[in-house]
Amino acid sequence: MSTRQKIEAMLHTIEVECSFTKGFTGRASLVPEVMEAMRLVSRHDFVPPALTAMAYENTPLPIGKGQTISQPFIVALMTDLLCPEKGDVILEVGAGSGYQAAILSLLVRQVYTLEIIPALAEKAMDLLQKLGYENVEVRQGDGYNGWPEHAPFDGIIVTAAATHVPTSLKEQLKPGGRLIVPVGLPFMHQELLVLEKDEQGVFSTRDVLPVSFVPLTREEIDRGTRKIEELDGS
Repeated sequence: MSTRQKIEAMLHTIEVECSFTKGFTGRASLVPEVMEAMRLVSRHDFVPPALTAMAYENTPLPIGKGQTISQPFIVALMTDLLCPEKGDVILEVGAGSGYQAAILSLLVRQVYTLEIIPALAEKAMDLLQKLGYENVEVRQGDGYNGWPEHAPFDGIIVTAAATHVPTSLKEQLKPGGRLIVPVGLPFMHQELLVLEKDEQGVFSTRDVLPVSFVPLTREEIDRGTRKIEELDGS
């Protein structure tokens, strides 16, 4: 099967998943712009070489340091829930491989993406630059703090499970914006949430779908030494 055929099969699987989960999400299909972005971004560029053959399967894949690239359906759904527009400036928390940022870059004006693990942040930055995604800026940092220098954002998307919705992210969202975030305990019950901020700064929250994400880790100061919690201990 050619890469193009694999991509089309992936898109078909996303459509089937949308139909299957519409009772949760309220979406029987995703907007054409999101599906086209999923078509145009080559997922195989964002997975380890040993896993290239599995790049277009509807499954998360390991990318090192205990982290994963999310399954295509979840990437597409979260992007669609964000309701991105061409002029938007978006914050992503959890750059990982850079795949979600690449998808968003085709739909909005600017993407700022944070990654707590230095090696992954550097790799994502180098890859996105190499592939020509010029409207994406990557920074290594604690996603719970957001990126205040570029706030407020039209939308915020979090690609790892937080134990709670970080106050800093709510503060950095523009009125009228959306925050998409999985919330729950690590590897236990998690819910994908959509938070909408009205013009008065009041939030409404909607549960969308049960999900399973790696945890959103934090930087801790321990006896003057920065310690980053990583699942594989490396």
